[in-house]
Order: sequence, then structure tokens, then C-alpha cells
Amino acid sequence: MPYDFRRPIQLSREHSRTLQIALDGFARQATTVFTSSLRTVSSLTLARVEQRSYGEYVQSLGSSTYMTLFSAEPISGSGILEVPIRATMECIDHMLGGPGGPSQPERPLTEIESVVARGLVERLLRELRYSLEEVVSIEPLVTGVEYSPQFAQAAGSADIMVVATFDLRVDDGAHQLTLCLPFSGLHPHLVKASAPVPASDRERAKRAMAAELLQEQFRDVPVEVKVVLRRTPMAPERIGRLAVGDVLRLSHPAAAPLDVTVDDEVFAHAMPGAHGKRLAAQIVATPQKELP
Repeated sequence: MPYDFRRPIQLSREHSRTLQIALDGFARQATTVFTSSLRTVSSLTLARVEQRSYGEYVQSLGSSTYMTLFSAEPISGSGILEVPIRATMECIDHMLGGPGGPSQPERPLTEIESVVARGLVERLLRELRYSLEEVVSIEPLVTGVEYSPQFAQAAGSADIMVVATFDLRVDDGAHQLTLCLPFSGLHPHLVKASAPVPASDRERAKRAMAAELLQEQFRDVPVEVKVVLRRTPMAPERIGRLAVGDVLRLSHPAAAPLDVTVDDEVFAHAMPGAHGKRLAAQIVATPQKELP
């Protein structure tokens, strides 16, 4: 993800993964809630989890929707569970014994419809509470309902939010449901939930043994070592004119030691010599004790 200087706080990949696992569980539980409440084949699947400003989130919604605002202590700020108004009407139609279907009115709910819809939302929020327990134990409480996203004052326009988008299917109807939570209130709990579990004494002993075995194995790995002269730069034109008998002037001083290298990395210096009938090199210095 490219860095946005206007949005220095980022939802890390690890934290995003933690949320995805929790919200996948919410989607599975919510599928049961929809199917049992609507008495028809329904499903809810997590599509994505992303970071947005509250203003961007509001602009992405339709002009008319069903937004449930709720508090989620100890997460500071307000959360939002948003269901498109047509999907809400379709759910209410099913719960009141109707056939459902895509032809639904787009208007605010009546008093009876509001009671029915709130019962469904409260069941969903209870499932959200259970699903987020591994991250933070929240107590969702409905604080209000808005039909126009522009009038929902859940956060400041520039406030960073975590937005989860779900695909909702009711019979043949396809809709999108969104869950919006304040990043600043959620972030400390994500950090704590993603922290590594302290290792036990037995696990630490296993890790130490594994590290020791690894070190022993590395000591036996064969490595190609080269003893070389210092490099001499030369123009391609001169190289092209080389012939048998030509003498090259090297950059390596006559009194300077040779370089001992592994993968072109110098780790020691040596002087040429012999050991019996073989050529040899005697180490005279290392990078920590360079020769003048």
C-alpha cells in the first residue's frame, strides 16, 4: 500500500489479519441470525477490511440507508452497523411473513418496522460482541438510528475509521452491509491482541537447542574462499587490444597483502607462500585489524 502523508496512521497487515479472522467469525454467526430470523436462505460473507476517513465512508454510502449507531465500550467513539434501506425492508418483509423480493419501498421505517429491525440489529451486535472477544470485550449498546448518512454525526470528517464490508444475500437478492469502528479506539486493543504470547521455559529451551544445532550445521557448510589481488580498472578499448606478451600494470602494490574473500566480500588479508608442495596464504590481518 503506498504511503499517504495525509493519513500517517496505517492499519498494518498483521492487525488487518487479526480483524479479518474475528469478522469472518461474525459473518458466519450472522448468517445463522439472518437465516433463522428471516426463515429463508441467507448468507453474510466478509468482502474486505480497510482504513478510511469518516468523510470517505459517508460518501461511499447511498443517499438513504439504515444506519444503527452504537457505543462499544471500552472502544472510545461510536460504531456504525449500516444496512441499505432496500435490504432492511426486505428483511422486515420476511420477518413479518411477507414474500420479500427486490421491490421494496425506500422510506423511513414505521414504528412497528423499527421495532422489528432493531430486534434483528441487536442480535447481530450480540454476535459481534462474541466474535471480537479475542481482540476486545465490548458491550454494544444502540444509541441511535439515521436514514441519511450525511446527518449521522458518529465522528469527524477526517477521523480514521476501520470499515468492514460484507456481502449479504437474501434469497436471490444481493446487498452490501458495512461495519464502521473508530481506528483510534480499536488500535490499542489490536496491538495487545497481536502481541506474541510469552514463551514458556520449555519453549525457550527448545528454541535455544534449535539455535545451537543450526550454528553447528553452519560450521560444517563448505564455503568457497578466494585469495585475490586487488582489482585493476581497465578501459574496454585497451582490453580489446591485448595480445600475447603484453604486460599489465596492476593496481596491487608489491608489498601489499592479498585479499581473502567469500562472495567478493573481503574478510581477511594474507601474504603468499608455500606449504610443502602446495601454494599457501598466511593470514596477516582481518578487517578489525587492518594493515596500514
